Amino acid sequence: MNIKDYMNSLGQQARAAGRELSRADSGKKNAALLAIAEHLAEQTVYLVEENAKDLQAGKEKGLDEALLDRLELTPARMQSMIEGLQQVAALPDPVGAISNLDYRPSGIQIGQMRVPLGVIGIIYESRPNVTVDAAALCLKSGNACILRGGSESINSNKAIARCIAQGLAAAGLPEEGVQVVETTDRAAVGELITLSDYVDVIVPRGGKNLIARISKEATIPVIKHLDGICHVYIDDHADLEKAVNIAVNAKTHRYGVCNAMETLLVAESVATAVLPALAVEYKAAGVELRGCLKTCSIVPDCIRATEEDWATEYLAPVLSIKVVADIDDAMAHINQFSSGHTESIITENYTLARRFLREVDSSSVMINASTRFADGFEYGLGAEIGISTDKLHARGPVGLEGLTSLKYIVLGDGHIRQ
Repeated sequence: MNIKDYMNSLGQQARAAGRELSRADSGKKNAALLAIAEHLAEQTVYLVEENAKDLQAGKEKGLDEALLDRLELTPARMQSMIEGLQQVAALPDPVGAISNLDYRPSGIQIGQMRVPLGVIGIIYESRPNVTVDAAALCLKSGNACILRGGSESINSNKAIARCIAQGLAAAGLPEEGVQVVETTDRAAVGELITLSDYVDVIVPRGGKNLIARISKEATIPVIKHLDGICHVYIDDHADLEKAVNIAVNAKTHRYGVCNAMETLLVAESVATAVLPALAVEYKAAGVELRGCLKTCSIVPDCIRATEEDWATEYLAPVLSIKVVADIDDAMAHINQFSSGHTESIITENYTLARRFLREVDSSSVMINASTRFADGFEYGLGAEIGISTDKLHARGPVGLEGLTSLKYIVLGDGHIRQ
């Protein structure tokens, strides 16, 4: 296979399909989503058989248990994919929505209309359920997409792609609206991220190394985040019972996710009151604690943190803890070490809380809530394509609206400029 020619062919087909999808009405797009869900349900046995091939190949290659778990299509995950399609079908369609319509002194009306981005290239690892999530969001927002999953899930993704193509065809939409790259050759990634004639935006989902490489080499705009170094700050005015519950949940609910807390900041005035209770909870959950000198004096089992710890996304049962003087000290630490993903303050003082909201420069900033809520589903966006910590176009969880853009519209009635 000539990879360059193959990828160019996918791009050409996606561009043509994207024009048709951009014109499709909500009813037709929703019909396609529901038809895809039906095909997934009907072909569960086939999908599980194809997934078993990937699992067997993964075991032979020595993939660790965590990767094999992410790769497996369990009955619960199959049902979740089906429900996800149904949920996206039920969401309002952003395409064609008009906002800010207003008269100008000349008599013309100016407004803005939501339109699809065009063709979206999505590069991701391991989890075949991402194939369905990405296809659903791109389809509902009127975009064509080219999906390049990890080589370890090639059979699963091709099987899911067949169901998607059948669903699109059943609704009278072009099958090329969702295309899965069917080669495991890594050169396909390099071609996709430079396919600027046909692809409008790239969305990478995976580890830091993958995203860093794509951000560096892509000649197409990229929607991404590199790290999830999330902070929780327990303020002088915190309700300590709330603080313990939130800080435990933010770290232990799930470890290998980008919205898990990696650093806990505690105001000095409440450190001796709250840290021992937290240490008991973390020890019971098997979390290793790494702290500053003050933290170690309060929690004897704590390991002394290094400067590197403050800048590390562990994605594991490891937590950095630092005792800070006050909210200014906490915000200074966050603004130095945060990856711009999610930060939370625990306080009953809403004057300080509003300062935190205003002065902390991250894509999600919270008051008295776990960082684990930084998620498209929890924000009411349905499924999400990913999280963006960039400041242009999309920021935070990226759902349907994040996969559209705005164009100006002008309504006149024979108006000419004088």
